[in-house]
Amino acid sequence: MSLTTCTIHVTQRQEKVIYLTGELAKTLQLSKLKSVNLKLGSSSVSTPVRLLKKTGHHLYMPISVMTQLRVPQLGSCMVLCTNGKDVRLGPHIGILTQVTGIRSAPFGSRTEFLRQFMQMGTGRSFYFGFSPRDVNWTQQTVTGIFPSKDGGWIRKTVPLPDVVYNRLPSRRAEKQPSMNAFKQRFVRRGIPLFNWAFFDKWDVYNLLEGTDAFRYVPDSQIDPSSAQIKQMLDNHKFIYLKPTGGSLGIGIYRLTYNPKRGYYARFRRNGKNVLLRFNRFDSLMGLLNRQSGQLHNYVAQQGIRLIEIDDCPIDFRFHLTKNINNEWVVAGIGAKKAGRGSITTHVRSGGQLMTPGQVLREIFGSRAEQVLANAKETAIKLAETIEHKNRHTLGELGFDIGIDQNERIWMFEANSKPGRSIFKHPALKAEGKAALQHVYEYCLYLSRFHTRRES
Repeated sequence: MSLTTCTIHVTQRQEKVIYLTGELAKTLQLSKLKSVNLKLGSSSVSTPVRLLKKTGHHLYMPISVMTQLRVPQLGSCMVLCTNGKDVRLGPHIGILTQVTGIRSAPFGSRTEFLRQFMQMGTGRSFYFGFSPRDVNWTQQTVTGIFPSKDGGWIRKTVPLPDVVYNRLPSRRAEKQPSMNAFKQRFVRRGIPLFNWAFFDKWDVYNLLEGTDAFRYVPDSQIDPSSAQIKQMLDNHKFIYLKPTGGSLGIGIYRLTYNPKRGYYARFRRNGKNVLLRFNRFDSLMGLLNRQSGQLHNYVAQQGIRLIEIDDCPIDFRFHLTKNINNEWVVAGIGAKKAGRGSITTHVRSGGQLMTPGQVLREIFGSRAEQVLANAKETAIKLAETIEHKNRHTLGELGFDIGIDQNERIWMFEANSKPGRSIFKHPALKAEGKAALQHVYEYCLYLSRFHTRRES
């Protein structure tokens, strides 16, 4: 197997022949071949090959070959020879997402994020965004949206990709049977697709149950009855009620039981934090049932006494990615300090984004690095366990992790398509770029555009 980069040129010659510089042919171990199978994604063409007495890594092809392969653009990319005969150009990376009709922002609010991801492969890869409706399975093509040199976007019809990075933003759409069948069609063709779908909160509980990593999960109950909620409050004194498919802290309640003062419910309504007290448990359940039905599709979760600054709880978002060696790495960590009166640490609810270093040094002093190292080790153990138990390929995970006042580590939530809000902190921008780089390199791993383990 030989892997390098080359520059693709078009030639005006009419014959269906490609030309390689002698240096490129030698690197790919093709010097003695008279023909090759040239491939891009799902397209291939058998063509004679001729050598040029030129230096550098250059490949020249006539318009007829470019058209048949559907090469999206000239310039540099990687080139891989696996068996002395098949020559692959690429990698050809497709990003599955929602496409709008807006030319300046074809992927809506995700446009800038996808542009930054695509920049990771500049000069080494082909990459495009597409929606399910852009795929023509009969022709084995995709009409994808590519970044243009002027900073805009352009649509081109290209072969099916080597690998698909799933960033579909809609939980509801992904739960449709038709969407599951759509993604399975890539897998059946041997095209890896990672980040299969959003997790529900109870999915992660089930994946971890019975494993060594389950000890990091708080006591939880799906679709809790009144009796179960009362029992959990008796046991833990405070609990959280969370929608199983929720995000951004929407729809969450914090319930507290004080034997002398009764029951308390904290939640957010109309953009404000609300605190209500009830003398009787039945009155508390009356509120919950009025606002959330019978708590179907909710999880009740044990409350944890987290470490605090200024009497405000702190938790952490760990952003994990796979790398080119197919290993989990902690790409970035953000610390989140809850706002006054807020039940979550979300910034939109008054929370403050901080770096883990400044938080842990203030709380643990000289032991901060060891505490952080323990949390990183735990996050990787959780990721490895979830990946092992999950049926589909994962490339990213976001964990909401807490450290309690006895230094015990807890995992509250796992997200298979983590957001990137922590990387808005000025001190975490480098980690944000590293996270994108790791995902790009994981695409290289899945598409087999790599030859050896890198240190």
